[in-house]
Amino acid sequence: MLPQGINIKERSWLAAIAARKLGSRQVAMVLGKTIHLAGLSRQEFLADERWVKHELCHVKQFADHGFFMFLMKYLYESVRTGYHANKFEAEARAAEEQ
Repeated sequence: MLPQGINIKERSWLAAIAARKLGSRQVAMVLGKTIHLAGLSRQEFLADERWVKHELCHVKQFADHGFFMFLMKYLYESVRTGYHANKFEAEARAAEEQ
């Protein structure tokens, strides 16, 4: 179950673009309080507790930094260090364990 105010958008064209960029069949990505999905259903996503925790961490990051500021920081970090070493992704991976 998701906290109140968090939305899920299935078959998101934004997530489909991210999936192509990442070379992945299934992608979840967050913009603000919306989790965008491509290649999987809401039910499939919610069944994966670790993945939900990961994406909820990104929702919190947006809330903590502000929408546009977080986007800028995330993009800068991704360009600087790459996707996997991005500190915001590392924080979200750590959240999967909690």
